[in-house]
Amino acid sequence: MSTANILFIITAGIFPLAFIAYRLGTKKALSGNGGVSLHSRPGYYGWVAVVGLCFPAIAASLIASLLHLTGLYTVPLPMLITAGLILGAGGLWLALRAINPELRARNFVEAIIKWLLLIASTISIFTTIGIVASILFEALHFFNMVGFWDFITGTEWDPDTAFLAGAGRGAEGVAQAQFGSVPIFAGTFMITAIAMLVAAPVGLFSAIFMSEYASHRVRSWLKPMLEVLAGIPTVVYGFFAAITISPMIVNLAESMGLYAEATNALAPGIVMGVMIIPFISSLSDDVLNAVPQELRDGSLALGTTKAETIRNIVLPAALPGIVAATLLAVSRAVGETMIVVMAAGLRPNLTWNPLEGMTTVTVRIIDALTGDQAFDSPLTLSAFGLGLVLLVLTLILNIISISVIRRFRLKYE
Repeated sequence: MSTANILFIITAGIFPLAFIAYRLGTKKALSGNGGVSLHSRPGYYGWVAVVGLCFPAIAASLIASLLHLTGLYTVPLPMLITAGLILGAGGLWLALRAINPELRARNFVEAIIKWLLLIASTISIFTTIGIVASILFEALHFFNMVGFWDFITGTEWDPDTAFLAGAGRGAEGVAQAQFGSVPIFAGTFMITAIAMLVAAPVGLFSAIFMSEYASHRVRSWLKPMLEVLAGIPTVVYGFFAAITISPMIVNLAESMGLYAEATNALAPGIVMGVMIIPFISSLSDDVLNAVPQELRDGSLALGTTKAETIRNIVLPAALPGIVAATLLAVSRAVGETMIVVMAAGLRPNLTWNPLEGMTTVTVRIIDALTGDQAFDSPLTLSAFGLGLVLLVLTLILNIISISVIRRFRLKYE
């Protein structure tokens, strides 16, 4: 019995029975009041019956799923169906017996909803803990092989001989594998910075135009056109960067007496910036529209121009939302892989010249995990080391942005 079968049982079996239980609970509440006013509306009594039916059956299914996933025991499908029906019928019988006019059905149902919402809100927390733990444990294994300080301060990334050490041949006069991550993070920050230099001003200015200057008709077709950019597959952007933007940059550099590699950091940075324009423009537009019109009217009544009102009133009031939109765009740029692979190459290169080829953290992670190395080899485990450092840097960035948002919220609330 697989987990898919268990989910099928829950969806195909429990839901129709829950509808029947709802009708029975409602009918019992209406027929058994004896002229006494019900504490709650009849529908709440129906939901009491639904809870009595579903909770034991779903609990049995979840327990069977956990036993199957952990490999402790696989419950036969007929046994699970029988147990679910018996437990559900017993729970429904107890729920129907408990239904009476004095039963505080509404309080009971609202308490159940509160607990369901609490469980839903904690799913993201446990998911985050699981993600961090899965990266942390493997990263610690990697740092036992490669020093953490050497990893974050090393300026050379050359893990090609790492597989020899895994095969027990690392001491045969072979050059030592180098896992210095500085060139990789330098490439990540370089390409991300180029992308933000393109996306931030264009996206923000587009949002200001749509919110403050454009008519309703112009905004109705301009905003969807900008949002179309977010729906284009990244591989298409990669093709555009590799066969269009990169040759243009090479030709332009040659006309200026400069040398640009065919796979350079500038091309993916520009194309990535175009790709994340909708993230900034759409969210910033919504934030600017949320600024109360009274603030604009008051500023204009004092004699300021429209541009001064936007600069001194609207933008400061909307700054927390703009910062959040920019942070989302940065996260999207940092996590992009396909455009960098197709236009910037795979070479770790520590340089300030955007006309040379570079690589990013996500590209090296994919390259390490999709190779033919053993999972416990230093090259494969280096992906978890890179992921852990990237996670920490992203956390620091989030903390900085949250502090900025709180500061300006305190000022304008």
